[in-house]
Amino acid sequence: MNHEDPVLLHTEGRVRHLTLNRPRALNALNHAMVLRMAEALDAAEQDPGVTAVLLTGAGERGLCAGGDIRAVRDDAVAGGRASLDFWRDEYRLNARIARFPKPYIALMDGIVMGGGVGVSAHGSVRIVTERSRIAMPETGIGFVPDVGGTYLLGTAPGELGTHLALTGEAIGAADALLCGLADHFVPAQGLAALVADLGACTTPEAVTATAGRHARPAPGGVLAGHRAWIDSCYAADTVEEIIDRLTGHEAPAAKETAAIILAKAPTSLKVTLESVRRARRLGGLEAVLDQEYRVSTTAFAGPDLVEGVRAQIVDKDRDPRWNPAELSRVTPADVARHFAPLGDRELGLGPAPEAG
Repeated sequence: MNHEDPVLLHTEGRVRHLTLNRPRALNALNHAMVLRMAEALDAAEQDPGVTAVLLTGAGERGLCAGGDIRAVRDDAVAGGRASLDFWRDEYRLNARIARFPKPYIALMDGIVMGGGVGVSAHGSVRIVTERSRIAMPETGIGFVPDVGGTYLLGTAPGELGTHLALTGEAIGAADALLCGLADHFVPAQGLAALVADLGACTTPEAVTATAGRHARPAPGGVLAGHRAWIDSCYAADTVEEIIDRLTGHEAPAAKETAAIILAKAPTSLKVTLESVRRARRLGGLEAVLDQEYRVSTTAFAGPDLVEGVRAQIVDKDRDPRWNPAELSRVTPADVARHFAPLGDRELGLGPAPEAG
């Protein structure tokens, strides 16, 4: 095992370990990591000595902070297409994880955002800790939730997923469990014992039972107490009406949330709302990933992703200049073009898109 590899592989007992290994970059995903993970899953599936796969992140700060968005921005500025190739393989990996026939255990400890959600929350055994901070923060960088994020958020109870998609809010363990993004809470100090016990498991059923045996009630949680205003306000048909409902609601948290949303990219907000609503109707993950690839391809060619990453990551002035800068200037046609079929460039995981 080369400790400089971006994904470390080793086996303990009958569990194949995959460790994302870019700790200084919070294990941000790049194309090489995605391809290595896909190869590792293929090998693990075919190996009769492997009962389960376990995903972890190197370092103390988190599993994965997402994709390497600085590289994506550089690619967009240069007029390249490497990011589209990366997303194609990344989204295929997300679908592969969801359909993996052996238990796929993800330790969602620390920061888990964007692409990190894609390689963990589609797994079959998802563990969170008191250190977990989980988010799909794409609207803050002029992008739209992807990696199957709109599928996951679209299936969350009530309008919780819409709230998380538009705000990009980071949530802890209890709220991740509530939203269906995780399965078990295990205190961080108990992870080593969990991993050791998993290594002794010889059947998929034993893996599931072992994870459940280590689980504890998750402390805290915020969203359950906000369900009334979240479900009411986000049931509106448009982002503008959602903002109006939040602003006019008596709950202080609702008014604060309106201000948070208004700081995000207007085009991203409208496309994100439409993406989540469409994802609910599409039903299957593969069809949603196809849709996300269309949306990502269009967003990659627009001005807001480059500007959002500049403001948040490159210059860090936190003052993005969105184009257009106001919700009222984002037309239905602007939104619709993000969902247009790509012809021979389709991802092609699900059924062919219907015309119109």
